[in-house]
Amino acid sequence: MERTPVEEVGATAYALPGTDGSTVAGVTTLIVVEARVGPVCGFGYSYTHASAAALVNAHLCSCVIGGDAMQPSQQWHAMHKTALRLGQAGIAAAAVSAVDTALWDLKARLLGVPLVLLFGPVRSSVPVYGSGTFTASMADLVEGLEGWRDMGLGAAKIKVGQHPEQDFARVRVAREAIGSKAALFVDANGAYAPRQALEKAEGFAELGVHWFEEPVSSDDLNGLRFVRERVPSGMLVSAGEYACNSHDFHRLLQAGAVDVLQADLTRCGGYTGFMVAAALADAFRIPLSSHTAPALHLPIACATRGLQHMEWFQDHARLEALCFDGAGPPQQGALHVDLSRPGHGLELKRQDLRRYAMG
Repeated sequence: MERTPVEEVGATAYALPGTDGSTVAGVTTLIVVEARVGPVCGFGYSYTHASAAALVNAHLCSCVIGGDAMQPSQQWHAMHKTALRLGQAGIAAAAVSAVDTALWDLKARLLGVPLVLLFGPVRSSVPVYGSGTFTASMADLVEGLEGWRDMGLGAAKIKVGQHPEQDFARVRVAREAIGSKAALFVDANGAYAPRQALEKAEGFAELGVHWFEEPVSSDDLNGLRFVRERVPSGMLVSAGEYACNSHDFHRLLQAGAVDVLQADLTRCGGYTGFMVAAALADAFRIPLSSHTAPALHLPIACATRGLQHMEWFQDHARLEALCFDGAGPPQQGALHVDLSRPGHGLELKRQDLRRYAMG
């Protein structure tokens, strides 16, 4: 088969208004990578520090330009060799993720097909759970939760652990807001010690909490397993959103630390990295859930057999609507793939984005 060399790759950083739930300065930094063959352009993105764009332009471009656009996984391996020298985790992982996503989008656009068809769909839609309002007041929390309920979402997640003395009150308010039929998730982002997490789990279970995300730090594999083995029946322990490579996922699974593995393709190596995480989860017979960036995850989520659901992270959903055409809201509690659009189905709003460009 004749090779189709990648001709151009470049990254741009954008400072977008509002927080993504993890920042405090009121700005979220979006890194957009574009890859071209002739007039055809694919793009990918990640939420990280602006230096990731410089890393792409100074180091990763040379790994990809001239490579076969029909073989994104080959370029993924080449980038990982370079990232290994630069420090594979964190910013470097986010940079690799954005390039890989752009390359898969480019391949699908060159072939003129939706990306999900390249991956091999097993479903046409994926259920989502509402997530966000993490630092909101009680009134804002209720407003957000009632909004997800009215959208028809069957589950919602709130943050706990930032003010432990308020945890049970927040969960009680959340339960009242979404009603008795919807599933209620909590995310501690590793805020608790193992025995403290168990104490919280007992109280959360009485309020019908179904999902306990990162009750302790995901670096504490023994602590995660300790909690997972002792939480009330029916409560699932999840982690994995910070995993940057296959070793991170394998450690969580090998330790028996999670009931559900999370993967975030904007951090774990793009679509290629997500497929690796899915294969590992499948081998361990553990279900998978995607983390943040809902529109970007949709094509691979529709092609992942063991996927349980996607996070409809309201802050990223807002930013996707701001930056891209094609990022629609959930319908009847799920995101539906649009087979009429090539690639991952998104288009850059170039005119709108220009005002937020950095540097």
